[in-house]
Amino acid sequence: MTNEFYSNGKTITIFGAEHRDAPVVLFNAVMNEGEKVYSACQAIQSPSFALAVISRLDWNKDMSPWAIPPISKDGTPCQGGAKEYLDFLVNTVVPEVDKRLDGRCAYHAIAGYSLAGLFAVFALYKTGIFSKVASASGSFWFPDFVNFAVQSKMVQTPDCIYFSLGDREAKTSNSFLKTVEVNTKKLEAFYRGNGIDTIYVSNEGNHFKNANLRMAQGIKWILEN
Repeated sequence: MTNEFYSNGKTITIFGAEHRDAPVVLFNAVMNEGEKVYSACQAIQSPSFALAVISRLDWNKDMSPWAIPPISKDGTPCQGGAKEYLDFLVNTVVPEVDKRLDGRCAYHAIAGYSLAGLFAVFALYKTGIFSKVASASGSFWFPDFVNFAVQSKMVQTPDCIYFSLGDREAKTSNSFLKTVEVNTKKLEAFYRGNGIDTIYVSNEGNHFKNANLRMAQGIKWILEN
């Protein structure tokens, strides 16, 4: 089953939800990979759930917690619009998704790849609506994010957090990107040390290899834990 609506220039597409009490996973999409991620979840036999995919994002604005200049010569700056976008997600998207799923779901989770994986963890510090998080190849190279995460308080402690990263993602000369593995492992250890069920998974390859499958594996893990 698919169900689609539009709001604030975004496209929101709902996949799945064969029964009314299924969990809902919010997934911020880089491009239009939502259907591929949902199909990958089905292929690896994930538990039944609804995937609400938000696309047509202003990626470097909506997914970044604060503004930073480009991290490379030909890069794009991040404008730091994550809090504003999260307010839209919580106050507009989630209520409409729930309404279209008959107003009943087991819980809400959030998943994301790359900068959206960073955003998924950032969201825990601004809202208590998400009880589980799947961050695949999250952009935890983002300046000052680790300090923010360990020094700030989450609105509500989640049930579990999934982290994964390609084993070649930190093998770069870029001084920002090369910190991603160390920082991701620091976050996983920090949350685990604070009693949150967490896991760190190392995948073969760089940032772009098997992205849809990696995201699906993270979603399956949080659904099962």
